[in-house]
Amino acid sequence: MGQYVFAYAVGGILLLVLLILLAKPIKWTLRLVINSALGCAGLMIFNLIGGLFGLYIGVNIATAVTVGILGLPGLALLLVLQYMI
Repeated sequence: MGQYVFAYAVGGILLLVLLILLAKPIKWTLRLVINSALGCAGLMIFNLIGGLFGLYIGVNIATAVTVGILGLPGLALLLVLQYMI
């Protein structure tokens, strides 16, 4: 019986250490996903308003991540790149 308690204790400690080690990458990934979703929403709003003026940026993963990470400068970057190409 004592062997099982020891095995569960060691397993629990290893699980706790693993969760602590993976906490930063999980936070970073979650922040990236949230920012990308907000960037996608921002692009959709921009396309609604910009459509009145003839401005449109395609909504895909690359543009959403760019706007999500960089914010308004990312949106300006995409506009400049669109008119350069």
